[in-house]
Amino acid sequence: MFVDSHCHLDRLKQSPQELAETLNFARARGVEHFLCVCVSVGDYDSMLEAVSGFDDVSVSCGVHPLHQDEACSYEVLLEKAKREEVVAIGETGLDYFYSPESKDVQLTSFVDHIKVANETNKPLIIHTRDAREDTINLLKEHKAPHTRGVLHCFTESLEMAQAAIDMDFYISISGIVTFNSANELRDVVSAIPLERLLIETDSPWLAPVPHRGKQNQPGYVVEVAEFIAELKGVSVEELAKITTRNFYTLFSLASKQKVA
Repeated sequence: MFVDSHCHLDRLKQSPQELAETLNFARARGVEHFLCVCVSVGDYDSMLEAVSGFDDVSVSCGVHPLHQDEACSYEVLLEKAKREEVVAIGETGLDYFYSPESKDVQLTSFVDHIKVANETNKPLIIHTRDAREDTINLLKEHKAPHTRGVLHCFTESLEMAQAAIDMDFYISISGIVTFNSANELRDVVSAIPLERLLIETDSPWLAPVPHRGKQNQPGYVVEVAEFIAELKGVSVEELAKITTRNFYTLFSLASKQKVA
């Protein structure tokens, strides 16, 4: 069974019936759980409403680095993050590729998210692009010894991946790994231990080959898994087993929700 460790179900812009059909398609392909990731605290309640009817969907709470115009105070973030249904903090992080002009605001927001993760004892979901040094340095400076998390939709260097792994973080791989232009990323994925890998779609974006050009959806995490399994020389079943176990190890509250 697979887990889509990072998707944005509310961003699929589907009717409730269409969303149910999308999730049923994924379930039919062996996807047993979905982590719906928040990009704006202001949209958290509407996101929760969109997915609250599905027992196999967990949620996070946070502000994406490219959504700083929707940023909230530390106090508001903490209040939302403490809610029982929230299994992770984020997505947060730094993106100097698309928004270098908001660097200072991003840095403040990222530190706030790290502190909230420390206070709530919930893992971080981190977006990082062209901000390797600041991302790692801020984690080293501010995270508590027990704080864990994931660098999601990873496209950076092996050195950065290893630095994160050394801090007890996981690395999540999206459909980008299937793109023709992703040779360097494939080398990185080949070197990352299976015990530190997660898989995701980041839907509705970044549909993997052979679905390029279509709206991405959680069911396509199977193509991501198949590609990585071949890349690493293991069976798809083994890849699914390990990445699913990794997911529930990191997002232990999602595991408890599943049991409940």
